[in-house]
Amino acid sequence: MMITTTEHMKGYEVTEVLGSTFGVVVRARGLGGDITASIKGLFGGEIKQYTQMIEDARKQAIDRMVENAAQMGGNGITMMRFDSGDVGSNMSEVVAYGTAVKIRKIVE
Repeated sequence: MMITTTEHMKGYEVTEVLGSTFGVVVRARGLGGDITASIKGLFGGEIKQYTQMIEDARKQAIDRMVENAAQMGGNGITMMRFDSGDVGSNMSEVVAYGTAVKIRKIVE
């Protein structure tokens, strides 16, 4: 599956636009992570537990978006983006979304 954050894929042409595709993940922060984050918040610095949690959520959201695009018959995704937000007081939502397309390699 080809994925791009742009409208065009160099060397390929879009033969059909299938529509929006997305993958959603909601992750809960654990009590230990919240305590560590509170302490780090006092002194500053990266909170590695949260960084890893968000990286993992993004990867899983991409996998789900790709699965959704494939179910639609696509072999490419254009204009891919991420969005995120909080759900409740200790959960984070990550969404990967884009446009599912059918593409073919340009033969010159």
